[in-house]
Amino acid sequence: MLKTYRQMLRVLDLHAPDMQKLLRISLLASVLDGLIFALLLPLLQTLWQDPIPQQRLVWLLLGMGGLFLLETILRWQELTFSWFTVNDITHDTRLRLGKQLRLVPLEWLSGERSGDLNVVLNGNVSEIVIWLGTLSSTIVQTLVVPFVTIFVVFWVDWRLALAIALLFPLAIPAYRQIRNLTLHSSRAVAQADADTASRIIEYAQGMPVFRATRQVGEQAERLHRAIETQHQLQRRGNLRLTLPQLALAACVELGILALLGLGLLLLSGSFAEGLSSASLLGVMLIAVRFSEPLSVFASFASVFDLVEVALDRIDRLLSVPPLPSPSSSPPLQGYDIEFDQVSFTYQGQTTPALRDITCHLPERSLTALVGASGSGKSSLVRLLMRYADVQAGAIRLGGVDVRQLAPEILLQQIAAVFQEVYLFDDTIAQNLRLGKPNATPTQLEAAAHAAHCHGFIERLPLGYDTPLGEAGATLSGGERQRLSIARAILKDAPIVLLDEPTSALDTESEAVVQQAIDQLVHHKTVVVIAHRLSTIKSADQILVLDTGQIIEQGTHDSLIDQNGSYARLWQSQQQARQWRLTGEY
Repeated sequence: MLKTYRQMLRVLDLHAPDMQKLLRISLLASVLDGLIFALLLPLLQTLWQDPIPQQRLVWLLLGMGGLFLLETILRWQELTFSWFTVNDITHDTRLRLGKQLRLVPLEWLSGERSGDLNVVLNGNVSEIVIWLGTLSSTIVQTLVVPFVTIFVVFWVDWRLALAIALLFPLAIPAYRQIRNLTLHSSRAVAQADADTASRIIEYAQGMPVFRATRQVGEQAERLHRAIETQHQLQRRGNLRLTLPQLALAACVELGILALLGLGLLLLSGSFAEGLSSASLLGVMLIAVRFSEPLSVFASFASVFDLVEVALDRIDRLLSVPPLPSPSSSPPLQGYDIEFDQVSFTYQGQTTPALRDITCHLPERSLTALVGASGSGKSSLVRLLMRYADVQAGAIRLGGVDVRQLAPEILLQQIAAVFQEVYLFDDTIAQNLRLGKPNATPTQLEAAAHAAHCHGFIERLPLGYDTPLGEAGATLSGGERQRLSIARAILKDAPIVLLDEPTSALDTESEAVVQQAIDQLVHHKTVVVIAHRLSTIKSADQILVLDTGQIIEQGTHDSLIDQNGSYARLWQSQQQARQWRLTGEY
């Protein structure tokens, strides 16, 4: 429990003082709660006297009333402060996690499932908040009140105080057993929660494909299995907790009976000196009072484990080291690109994605990257955008190592158009402004005209203010691609990266998008990942990659003359273009 609290202080960082203040308020209120119940002893002793000393009775009642008033004030402060603190922690922790997502290497981020990240930013933060807002004061009260009452009972009869104190060791074995049982199951349940979240997102986003391939039922079965696994893990964990919790409750109840027996024995025997019936009654009331929360205290074990899992997940994200970012960046000496003996291996892999890559991409030239899937084309482009840092060699932009450039300076020089276009659930205008946040309506229209998308935008009901829906689902593939190109045109960066944006389009859309690309790459340093070799015949140079190495380099004509890998790939694509559906079956 202390480990969980220390970890929480470390994870929540700036809110640690607020948590400590909340803990102090809870401690003080719990001490007052214990003192109120402790005053039952002298109150009952006073009521037992004949005649009842009125003045003493009044003072005791006033004392209990004053303590109760102070406790009420503290509980009110605790509650209101907890509300504000919990809201601030929820807000600030999610902002902090969002900022961390912006700083972590994209290599790490691309390996995470959206369901896992959703659980961290929403579910795990909420679990911590629940602990802060509800359990912290309950746990503090459960632990503090008994200690206060034991201390007071000690002045009445040290033997009864010792007997009450022995109730705590009875709870320790059962509590440890419950923690051992819940630790594994809680982590399994947390993983099942993340798996289910990922399956739900996957099922919703893949519905068009599932319906087209008649896989709706099969994919629904996958989602059903994930939900069923989650349910079974939760049920199994609850069943495993039943016996230890009953054992703990039984131990506490037996302890109360044993305390009563000891009290009656002391009261009736020769050791009754200093112990009265009123004192025994008061001690039993106090014992019953704090035994109730003690008997269910172990049920908090599963909550502790959920909080620990949540903290581990949040801590894991926050502990991902961001890429080193310099405070200042040297001036660029142009916009040429140089790969100097670059080697790179993805985290968790043993086979290098790139090996000893050396090449020069002159300013205002078009370089095409060609190769089979997994040859290293995308890795080369990603390293240029600094998705991760190379393990050997250097990548230079304008003569400056990209590691010496602040991320915002580096990415300011690059506009990227990928095959998979991502559009936000916002208006067309706001999606275009990702390329230039302060763009005027006139600049938006100019970029849209250049990208050949102004016409279909104007035909939409609200024009540039038309909401696109999630991922731009209301548009066709060609329309989404042209918006992506317009966004890049608006950015007007000196370097353009293209991941064959026309490969998945029909012939008519491809022609329009190609015209838009021609506007985008004019007088730029262009790097294009090519799948259709016919689109790169005029490239200034073509790099042919295989297993992370450059195996051929040159223009289209020179590579054809070499009669190597590029020539064979060109020949196979030319033959594929001559294929026709004959209609013979």
